[in-house]
Amino acid sequence: MTERSLASRRYAADQLERLRILLVEDDEGDAFLVRELLAEAEAPFELTVASSLREARERLTGVECVLLDLGLPDAEGIDGLRKLLAVAGGAAVCVLTGRSDEHLGVQAVAEGAQDYLVKGQVDGVLLIRSLRYAVERKRADENARRLREAELREAESARLERGLLPKPLKRDDFGLGVEPFYRSGRAMGLLGGDFYDVVQVGDDRLHVIVGDVCGHGVDEAALGVELRVAWRALVLAGVPEEQVLPSLEQVLMSERRAREVFATVASAVIDLPRNRATVRVAGHPPPVVLSGGRAAPVAVRTGIVLGVRPTPTPATELEFDSHDWSLLMYTDGLIEGRTGGSDERLDVDGLCQLLAEPEARAKPLPELPEWLVARADRDNGGPLTDDVAMLLISRGAGR
Repeated sequence: MTERSLASRRYAADQLERLRILLVEDDEGDAFLVRELLAEAEAPFELTVASSLREARERLTGVECVLLDLGLPDAEGIDGLRKLLAVAGGAAVCVLTGRSDEHLGVQAVAEGAQDYLVKGQVDGVLLIRSLRYAVERKRADENARRLREAELREAESARLERGLLPKPLKRDDFGLGVEPFYRSGRAMGLLGGDFYDVVQVGDDRLHVIVGDVCGHGVDEAALGVELRVAWRALVLAGVPEEQVLPSLEQVLMSERRAREVFATVASAVIDLPRNRATVRVAGHPPPVVLSGGRAAPVAVRTGIVLGVRPTPTPATELEFDSHDWSLLMYTDGLIEGRTGGSDERLDVDGLCQLLAEPEARAKPLPELPEWLVARADRDNGGPLTDDVAMLLISRGAGR
């Protein structure tokens, strides 16, 4: 064989990572031959030899590839391979045996071995190449497994979070429309600390709430769900309106993970026959009324946030001018984005201006919440970073 052909079969040591190999072989002569074959390939490697499966278990730390003989004092054949695979962790396992048995080779690979090599049928270059390929296949398999597990966890989390989003509990006796919108600011999450809910009690009253737990993590998302469920239970239990938010504050203070956690809420009880609403706001942006072709915030009396100093939240009486109106309730994630490339925030006035634009007025009401968020994203120069929850309650033409 010419010098050039030999050189072409050798690996450039400076282009390869050092391969850490564990040889499980009880024959000292075969172990010596394997070391010589690896040295022949002139590839960087670090070889450790174990003469039994018990000894191999103690030397697996830091190993990238295991070369396993199928005839060991304490492990024989496929059973020995299974035992090694059970403890190999992220290391690739290749069988190196004197048994030239195609069926055994297929079975070994089916059990999880990355390759099946026969002694006397491989040279140094082929051996080191097979080991490196085995290591890369093992890494690819591990990455695919982790990706699949992550996808399954994400899908399970998404199903759980979708199930935790409320379904409005209402009838259509008064032709009232309810358009909810929710988008979490949490990466890879469907549910954040914001929450909303709608419950109709009897034939004439619609209770609505939008709230925001400070923070953006999983704990805040869980607390938001607890508050929403507690609010629905209080309303359905017939707790007097003026006691609902104080009771909700008690739930918040008992369930929060730290004393500095607080929540803001805006709630309304809509008296459908009288076409009016009682609005309560605790540290939250005011609702906006769309009516008569214009949008304006409700002039509410604002109470302090829930969870700081228990204080009754004042009520504001709202009279609708006609039977064509919409009440937009939202969290501050919608109005905290920047506008026009400046440092100014959209804020409540900016939101009302958006709602007054011809494009917004031309949007069908079911599409309006999503349009508002898309427009706020655009003006912000990118997606809003906070959670956004909205409820658009409409009657008649809606504006």
